[in-house]
Amino acid sequence: MMNRKYSAIVFDLGQVLLPFDYNIFIEAIDKYKQGLGKAFIDKYNSNYNIHRDFERGKIPEEKFIRQMLNWLEHKITAEQFCRYWSSIFSLNNDVISLLPQLKKNYKLFLLSNTNSIHKKYGYEQYDFLNYFDRLILSHEVGYVKPEEQIYREVEKASQLASDEHIFIDDIKEYADAARLIGWDSIRFESYNQLKDELGVRGILK
Repeated sequence: MMNRKYSAIVFDLGQVLLPFDYNIFIEAIDKYKQGLGKAFIDKYNSNYNIHRDFERGKIPEEKFIRQMLNWLEHKITAEQFCRYWSSIFSLNNDVISLLPQLKKNYKLFLLSNTNSIHKKYGYEQYDFLNYFDRLILSHEVGYVKPEEQIYREVEKASQLASDEHIFIDDIKEYADAARLIGWDSIRFESYNQLKDELGVRGILK
């Protein structure tokens, strides 16, 4: 592993660089009607195909919002939904602090299952995104992890061999899928664990 040549480091976004907590959304919605936030999340999870299709860019944003507002009994406006739905993120400043150092020696890519609302209202304004050579976002490329095609989109952008990539993701299934196509991967658990894993590989000194 230590003799492997790494040229591209690929980061997941949610729960790696940006922790998120849907309880923030639930609490915001419950101010309009007690229990509605939890009821909404339960309905959302039981109709996960809608979530996935929105992440693939197959459902127009306006249609998705209409469905969400129906489930929310039209207690809030479309604008409020977008803002509350995207208020769930916070910054993992420890992991973000690694980006400038890594950028000196490696190409950096972001690979995320995400959607147009979270991009626009949730994270697009963050300066740390400027460290990345390219953002590979599911709703823009039409694929989601763990589908092979989305990893290949990174390779198209990097113009590098598969075995020169290492992927960091908190979901084991997505990290394992990267290994199946020849990448190395780290299942993210914590900042210290990530530093150790990168150190073992000679990526961080």
